[in-house]
Amino acid sequence: MERLRDWVRAHHNLLVLLGLTLVIYAAALNRVQALPWGIAALLTATLITGLLWPHWLVRRLSVVRKGPDRAEEGETIVFQVEVANRGWLPRFMVELVDRLPFVGAALGEVGRGDKVLGVISYVPGSARRRFDMPLLCEKRGFYELGPVGLASSFPLGLVEAKLRRNDGVQTLTIYPDVFNIVSLPLRGAPSQIHRGGYLLPEGSGAAEFSGLREYRRGDNPRHIHWPTTARTNELMVKEFEPLASACLHIALDLDAAANLGAGRHATLEYALRIAGSIARYATSTGLRVRVSGERRFPVHIPSCTGELQYRAILDELAVVDADGALPYSYLLSRLASQVQAGETVVVFLSGPSERDEQLMQALSLLRARRAHLYAVLFERDTFLPGKVSHGGTPDTAALHGGLLDLGAHCVPVRMGDDLVRLFNP
Repeated sequence: MERLRDWVRAHHNLLVLLGLTLVIYAAALNRVQALPWGIAALLTATLITGLLWPHWLVRRLSVVRKGPDRAEEGETIVFQVEVANRGWLPRFMVELVDRLPFVGAALGEVGRGDKVLGVISYVPGSARRRFDMPLLCEKRGFYELGPVGLASSFPLGLVEAKLRRNDGVQTLTIYPDVFNIVSLPLRGAPSQIHRGGYLLPEGSGAAEFSGLREYRRGDNPRHIHWPTTARTNELMVKEFEPLASACLHIALDLDAAANLGAGRHATLEYALRIAGSIARYATSTGLRVRVSGERRFPVHIPSCTGELQYRAILDELAVVDADGALPYSYLLSRLASQVQAGETVVVFLSGPSERDEQLMQALSLLRARRAHLYAVLFERDTFLPGKVSHGGTPDTAALHGGLLDLGAHCVPVRMGDDLVRLFNP
């Protein structure tokens, strides 16, 4: 029934003209005057023209859309659209119609039908028209575009003729809006760095001398302290406390119950922007980084570094969603059995307060395995409707204190915070 009402609404003008034509013909049959027949013939010609002309206007036309297949949130991209008229006669008053689901995505309007991008007033015969179409990338995601097409209801708006084409860009990946991080307070893994497993990244800090110990199999010979070795007649090596982390593990909380807020101001969106920014810092400074997350399709990006690793992480962050059902503590407990001594684990804390006790147990297990914690603590109350941020909230005070007791570096985040300033104090 709803579909029938939509059809009637879309063809209202056609039905009115058709009804009027039938009434005039009925009146002409009962009269011998020529005027009613002339009016009926005029209405019939108008009806035929209104039905056939739109289809003729879009015939022999083709359209192609070209543009980037990757972008970043908040970026304005430009699609190039070319309309070609392969007929001899000109075409005019043709609408350009495209399916662009990322337009309006920030307001939750993904996939809500076609977008009319403009009207082409005139295309000469055997000619082409090219123009640029700037569009704002509102929300991260992977979008299937098109098909791009042409439509016309000229001149009377009785029917709309459409022409669809699948030429041009068919997908668009929009990455989270990452920001620059100048430095991170990371600590390292002495057992790996000093045995040649990893090199300290340039620009990420240095290592400080902390003492001497006896040489053990696998130690780097360059760290032997020869004066002490000569005095004691035993090989002695220097120990260091590195200021830069040799490896980084980003653990995403993809539990649906932990995602507070809506749209771009949801905790998941903040977490993904922060995770992408940390990944860019790590890969650009030579740090090995890996990513994990529990959801319907688990996230697991093995440890690596470099530009390709950064792109792989961005591709995952663009499409990941909070559709998991397992508590965050489950993921952290599993990571504790895999973590390397001295590895820095980045955690994002926004789950329900009733799970804080389990969460602290999992974090304590990570610390017991000699992992360092870098905690992004979302002040949950500020992401709920009607709440305003005015500093620390009682809702996260106990959790914040527990993190400090574990020696974690903690960054509280409130809705509306400037992340650039927050992570570059």
